[in-house]
Order: sequence, then C-alpha cells, then structure tokens
Amino acid sequence: MSDLIVKNMDPNEEGNVLKITPDSAGWEYIGFEVFKLSQGQTVKKETLSNEVCIVILSGKVNIATEKEKYENIGHRMSVFEWTPPYSVYVPPKDQYAIQALTEVEYVVCAAPGKGTYEARLITPEDVKVSTRGSGNLTRYIHDILPEQANADSLLVVEVLTPQGSWSGFPPHKHDEDNLPHESKLEETYYHKINPENGFAYQRVYTDDNLLDENLAVKNDEAVLVPKGYHPVAAPPGYDVYFLNVMAGPIRTWNFKNDPEHEWLLNHVKVY
Repeated sequence: MSDLIVKNMDPNEEGNVLKITPDSAGWEYIGFEVFKLSQGQTVKKETLSNEVCIVILSGKVNIATEKEKYENIGHRMSVFEWTPPYSVYVPPKDQYAIQALTEVEYVVCAAPGKGTYEARLITPEDVKVSTRGSGNLTRYIHDILPEQANADSLLVVEVLTPQGSWSGFPPHKHDEDNLPHESKLEETYYHKINPENGFAYQRVYTDDNLLDENLAVKNDEAVLVPKGYHPVAAPPGYDVYFLNVMAGPIRTWNFKNDPEHEWLLNHVKVY
C-alpha cells in the first residue's frame, strides 16, 4: 500500500479511528484525527500549541471549551445528506470536551496557532455553499474555514464529487513558497464513498515524476499530499466526499495548474 494512504483502524478507548501527526506524515504543520463515539461517550483534549477545527461529520454533540459551551449541535446523520456541518474553532492553550448525544463521527483538524482568535461556533449558516465546474467537472463545496475566515493556519473545506465526475482538474499544486503565484501548503484528504464498497481514484504526482502515485482510496481512508498535483475522480455509481485540510507557513491558497492540462481552462467551466 502507498505511504500516502492512511487507513482507518479499530477505535481505541477514546473512539479514535484515524490519526495523522506532523511526525507520522513527515511534514511540519497538519494534524488530523477522526473519532467515532457511542451515545453518551465523552472525550476531553487540550489544544496545546495548536489551533483546532472540530467538524461534526454526523450525529449530535455537546462541546465545551474553557470559556464556551455549545449544546446539541450537529444535525446531519451522513455527510451525503449534503447540508453544511456544525464546526467549532478552538485556539491554542485551550481545551475542549465532546459529549456524544447520538452515535457521532467527528474530525479534529490541527495546525500551529498564535492565539489570535477566540473559540467560536461555526454554524451551517456560516458556511459558504457553492457549485464549481460543469458537466463531469461538477463538484459541490462547503467552505468551513476559508481564507477569509478568522484562523492562524488552518484552511478547511468539504467537497462532494458526484459519480462520474472529477475534482481538482486540471490538476493543481501548492508546494512552493512563491507568492503571489503559489503558496506552500500541506494537505490531507479524508474520503467517504457512497455506497461504501466503492473507491475514489486520486493521483499525486510532481513535474519530475519522482513522486507519481495512483491511489484507489476506500471509504474512511485519508490521503497525504505533501507536494505535487492531486486530482480526484469519482467512478460511475459512487459519489465521493472528502474533507480537505490545508496549512503552511502563510495562510493563503495560491496554486499552480499543471501546464500539460491547463488548456482545458479555455474549453470548459472549471471554477
């Protein structure tokens, strides 16, 4: 199996089923964890030097930080209901406790923080919903923590790619600190497939092809994108959801398209 795929595992006592740290990924910024809790289960964590964004993928929870309480949040039972999620931003040097009111799946996106912003609830109404592309380049977007939102490092977005469509095509990359043309951002993809027995196709490759991975990604698996281009395709019959987390030295998303395929921009609606 490719080192770029992080598989899910049996839950530990805290309900953790997938874990990525900067050390395990071999990079500097992004941490990413997935938790699946039973009704009534509670998990408590400290943010330490990171800011975190907790995204409720499915189920309902109470979340308490050091100063705030958010009760009975979450409304969808599956990401494929395709309504925006509830999320909670928590700054560094804080803590949070999550109590599951139903069976719950949530993710914790983490990156270095400066403590610039206070904890806050991000409601579905706060999330920008949009459609990008057309034809077999159509995908649906939930901007949870976009560049315009208050955060020190994290960028967080949900994408739904319907069956038979592509996302991130023409392929683009953001692995060079070359602003304003390109920003250096690590990225994780957390995939869900509907129906669950399907797979997503994701290619991760560089201009020199020293990195060139063709990945068949299963439900509940994550993909690491340390560098290179990284398009995703949804096979016929299978809708593909992914949650993207990006972070790097400067919090801006400027990307470079693969020049081999950039001609498509003049022929089809991509964005």
